[in-house]
Amino acid sequence: MASYADEMKKFFEANSRTRDVQAHTAKVHSVAWSCDGRRLASGSFDKTVCIYMLDKDRLTKDYTVFRGHGASVDQLCWNPRNPDQLATASGDKTVRIWDARTNKAAATVNTKGENINICWSPDGSTIAVGNKDDLVTFIDVKTHRSKAEEQFKFEVNEISWDNEGDLFFLTSGHGSIHIFSYPELKTLHVLNAHPANCICIEFDPTGHYFAIGSADALVSLWSLPELVCMRAFSRLEWPVRTLSFSNDGKMLASASEDLVIDIAEVETGEKFHQITCDSPTFTVAWHPKRHLLAYACDDRRDRDAGIVRVFGFPSDT
Repeated sequence: MASYADEMKKFFEANSRTRDVQAHTAKVHSVAWSCDGRRLASGSFDKTVCIYMLDKDRLTKDYTVFRGHGASVDQLCWNPRNPDQLATASGDKTVRIWDARTNKAAATVNTKGENINICWSPDGSTIAVGNKDDLVTFIDVKTHRSKAEEQFKFEVNEISWDNEGDLFFLTSGHGSIHIFSYPELKTLHVLNAHPANCICIEFDPTGHYFAIGSADALVSLWSLPELVCMRAFSRLEWPVRTLSFSNDGKMLASASEDLVIDIAEVETGEKFHQITCDSPTFTVAWHPKRHLLAYACDDRRDRDAGIVRVFGFPSDT
C-alpha cells in the first residue's frame, strides 16, 4: 500500500501546473481563500483588494476589484464562518469589512495606527488587528466597534487565535511566542521558540499542531495542547515569511526570500515538492478543500507586478 508521501509525490507529478492572474499594478502582500474555497482574495501595495472565482482547473479571468483603502493593503482574512465576508488591514489606519456578494465595503473601522496584521476569531464574532506600534485591537464584527485593545511593549509580528478560539497567540521580535487566555488576555505561556525574530504563525486544521516561521530560516512545529516542539524544517536559507497547512493538515508550505516554496510532510519533515519562483515569496495559502496552493511573489520585474498564482492544477490542461 502506497504511503501518503508516495501518493502526494505522484499527485504533484500529475498536478504541477501553475495558473496566474495579473489583477494588481503593484506587489501583492496577502492571499487567502474563503472558507468554502469558491473565492480567492488578494491585497496589494496598490491599495486594492481583488476577488477571483475558482473554476474547475483555473481562476476565472473575471475578477472583482475592491477600492477604498488610502494606503497599502498589508494583510487580509476571510470570516471562517461566512464565505462572503472579508476583512482587510491597511496602512491608512482603517480595517474594512467587505461583502463579496455586493462587492462593497460593509463597514470601515477607524483604528489608532497603521495596520499590518489581521485575523478572524474561529466563531466569526471578532476581528483582531495589529499595528506598527504593537497595539492589538479587537473589533466586534456585528457592531463594527472596538471592544478591547492591548498595547505590547515588544515587537508584535503576527497574531492568531487557536482553532477553539479560547487562546490568543502572537509572535514576537524576541523569538518568543506569547499565549494568552481569550477573552481575558491573561498571559498563560511564553515560549522561547527561536533565537531570532518569530515572524509568522499558522495553526493546522486538525488542531494538533501550530507552526512558527522565524528569521533564523527555520520552521518549528509545536504540539497542542502540550506546547512541545516536535521538529524543525530547515531547507530554506532566508527568514521564513509565510506558512500554510493543507486542508488535511498533513502538508506544510513555507516560503521566504529563497526562490522556492517548500512543501513538506508535517509528520516527518520530508520534502514532497518544491515550487520554483523567480523572486521572493511573501504569502502562501492552501485551498480549504483541494491541494491547490495560492501564492504571490515580490515580482521585481515591472511586467510581473501584481500577479497572483495558484499551483496544483493538472499538468496536461
